[in-house]
Amino acid sequence: MVETKYGKYILTTPKPERTVAGEPEPKDTPDVMTSMVYLDGQVLQGGLYAECCWFHKPTAYSPPTHTHDFDEVLAFMGSDPENPRDLHGEVELWLGGERHILTESCMVFVPRGLEHCPMNILRADRPIFHFSTGNSTSYAR
Repeated sequence: MVETKYGKYILTTPKPERTVAGEPEPKDTPDVMTSMVYLDGQVLQGGLYAECCWFHKPTAYSPPTHTHDFDEVLAFMGSDPENPRDLHGEVELWLGGERHILTESCMVFVPRGLEHCPMNILRADRPIFHFSTGNSTSYAR
């Protein structure tokens, strides 16, 4: 690829391996979830936290219940061009101790300090696109 002045702003790599107590964090296999692109201040100076992935099947792993000191947006989008509002699946998302089952394409605003997760894909009849971002240059639970 030819280097250009602004080419560094075009990102194509997935989230780096995350560790817990020095061991790789358990995660779903690529046939269940495909990480697509990740951004934060370590990937690109000044970059805000953002990541996206595809879910193809029900998940076995979920982020644990946690909070952030920044606002976060979670998005879940269906992939049926004939009916893009339908997730063609079910996502279980806990917010402040309340269980929600998402069945439509949506964005979820998570204010700083709001306890959220687990987040489980219960059913994925078609791939579900997931995007998350926060107004922070690093992701921290």
